Amino acid sequence: MIAIVDYGAGNLRSVRRAVEHAGVEPVVTNDWRAVERADALILPGVGAAADTMANLRRHGLVEPVREYIASARPFLGVCMGLQALLTGSEEGGWHPCLDVVPGRVKRFAQGLTVPHMGWNQVFRRREHPVFDGIPDGAYFYFVHSYYCAPEDDSAVLATTDYGGSFASVLGRDRWVATQFHPEKSGAAGLRLYRNFLIWAGVLTEPALSR
Repeated sequence: MIAIVDYGAGNLRSVRRAVEHAGVEPVVTNDWRAVERADALILPGVGAAADTMANLRRHGLVEPVREYIASARPFLGVCMGLQALLTGSEEGGWHPCLDVVPGRVKRFAQGLTVPHMGWNQVFRRREHPVFDGIPDGAYFYFVHSYYCAPEDDSAVLATTDYGGSFASVLGRDRWVATQFHPEKSGAAGLRLYRNFLIWAGVLTEPALSR
């Protein structure tokens, strides 16, 4: 079973459609028991860190999501689903997050237009199965005013330039997370979802040829 965590995120429907496009019927749920049973888990997200964490707590999902990731089962975080993995966010003051990845979520520097919104390139630092068949430097769609600054640079799988380089994909072990929205990123984004599902063992077909 692939579960998409429903805590009120605005991109929930488009994430579900992207998974269905790959040929998998997901379970959209806010039930912690479904999170515990999941074979693969997606944490989507749009909005502020404080609201995200409050909604996860309200549904009793904070510890189940942490424990799921610690269990080394496949996990994909999207946008706020990436930022929630860090120790905390500076958005609107300091807000503790899931602390899966030591580091802070910081606001883009003064002088830059925020949100960083639209298409931008993603440059790989390390190879990962979710990138299979996607050219290095491919364009993906971003909407965010804050970026992730992990303490351990080895967690950075890819970067993007906006007033300087920032981490746009993080990953380690069996989790991976993107700052951009693959579900809004055309063919490359749909390919990324498909690649995740193959990596997770939810799809058995080989990845599409390059």
